[in-house]
Amino acid sequence: MADTVGTEVLTSGDISRALQRIAHEILEKNHGAEGLVLLGIPTRGVPLAARLAGIIAGIEPGWDASGATGELDVTIYRDDLHRRPTRVIGLTRLPDGGIDGATVVLVDDVLYSGRTIRAALDAIADLGRPKAVRLAVLVDRGHRELPIRADYVGKNLPTAADERVTVRLKETDGTDAVIITRAEEQR
Repeated sequence: MADTVGTEVLTSGDISRALQRIAHEILEKNHGAEGLVLLGIPTRGVPLAARLAGIIAGIEPGWDASGATGELDVTIYRDDLHRRPTRVIGLTRLPDGGIDGATVVLVDDVLYSGRTIRAALDAIADLGRPKAVRLAVLVDRGHRELPIRADYVGKNLPTAADERVTVRLKETDGTDAVIITRAEEQR
């Protein structure tokens, strides 16, 4: 990934603290980790879900983080395939116990229009019937096109329409940061 110029709005430490807080909020709302499944939405939602699972396992030692974490590819459920029809279908990997009766927490990096989450809800409906579905995002930047709201948010970051929010994670980009750029700053 090329360097992104712009303003860093979250540092590595900020991201770590946000994930700690989100993990505690998830456990509080779920009354512990029993029946909890975390599904990361590729690309950056997957490592975020793994990090959250690690934090939760540290708080709830009996909880099997790897056995309750998966990834959910929403490509075929997107409503914008006609705009960019050539897309690689990614991996959907559910925990061995599936999602029936579980509290599923979808994890993504940025909540913007809500269309990716709508696609994720459609995918989940095809995969099983969870007890509840929640949404955890690192950044909520506003500009919703659909009536979707995150249950757990690391940072609310009001943005202009011509701004772009870039999340960088060690697992995918070699560093942790959230950067905001304006259209004229983008290369």
